[in-house]
Amino acid sequence: MTDTTSTKATEPASEGFSLIAFFRSPAAGAFMGFVVVFVIFAIFGFSRNFLSVPGITTWVNFASLVGIIAIPVGFLMIAGELDISTGAVLPAGAMTVAIVSGHYELPVLVGILVALGIGALIGFVNGTIVTRTQVPSFIVTLATLFAVAGLTLYLSILFINNTNSFYQAPAWAKSLFGGKVFGFNSSVFWWAGLVAVFYYFLHKSPKGPWVFALGGDQESARNAGIPVRNLKIGLFMLCSTCAAFAGALQVITFNSATSQANFGLIFNTIISVVVGGVLLTGGFGTVMGIVFGVLTLAIVTQAIGFTEIDRNLSFLIIGVMLLIAVLMNDTFRNLATSWSTSKKK
Repeated sequence: MTDTTSTKATEPASEGFSLIAFFRSPAAGAFMGFVVVFVIFAIFGFSRNFLSVPGITTWVNFASLVGIIAIPVGFLMIAGELDISTGAVLPAGAMTVAIVSGHYELPVLVGILVALGIGALIGFVNGTIVTRTQVPSFIVTLATLFAVAGLTLYLSILFINNTNSFYQAPAWAKSLFGGKVFGFNSSVFWWAGLVAVFYYFLHKSPKGPWVFALGGDQESARNAGIPVRNLKIGLFMLCSTCAAFAGALQVITFNSATSQANFGLIFNTIISVVVGGVLLTGGFGTVMGIVFGVLTLAIVTQAIGFTEIDRNLSFLIIGVMLLIAVLMNDTFRNLATSWSTSKKK
């Protein structure tokens, strides 16, 4: 875990925007990484319409679904925990909407609410086990990942005798949850709204510093009166609920759902968070940094087809990018810590 000094170093960001503070924050490295990757892809993909509307919407639409989950995952990592069960919660949410509102023809809002309820329940179970036992959150959510994946497969066969389902939402729901505006999916706008809410919570609200305190020193946080157990459970519930919501958006957007676990989503969210400047040891990170991390990953994985770069190099680029991000994160943490210390003097 990081020390409390690094936790305090993130607090100036909530007092107002400062260019100097920004370049000493985790978001700075993520922003610069995004700019470098964007410029490189723009150069190599200029002749293949990387900068066209279809080119941009391809990776932004992908980023929106990953981003809805990545920020809550980032909150947990800042708090010193990890949730990898999202790879099973997303398809569970998608199948829930497809079965409830498609197969049983209940209103689409009922299907979405049931999916969100299931997501919240999974998060509650994860958080409760983590806070009441000494089992690391990685192990707990790994177990939940396979349990939820298996349960989703079993119930899909039980209810509809198929592991895949198709669902055509009503026109109004399709427009609100799965439509397009100038090529951008509705999920992009939902993501933008959630980014604003998440930013306020972490950097502006009184409870934001509590999250950093958990990643800094949980015992000190508990002694300071922070409800450590309830806050952790709440963060796990937020993470799973967002994953279920992303699943609901996915099935309404693409008119289909599968019960197969999405293991790639797990790596995409964690990589986005780390590239976004969140320390694996907790106590340090920003919402905007995670946003830039998600966008950077989306460009590398989705927009490479709009460039002259060989697709086979995408994983190499991601690996190098992840290593550089980890090295840069420690540098920016030291800068933020030294700046915070110098201000006190």
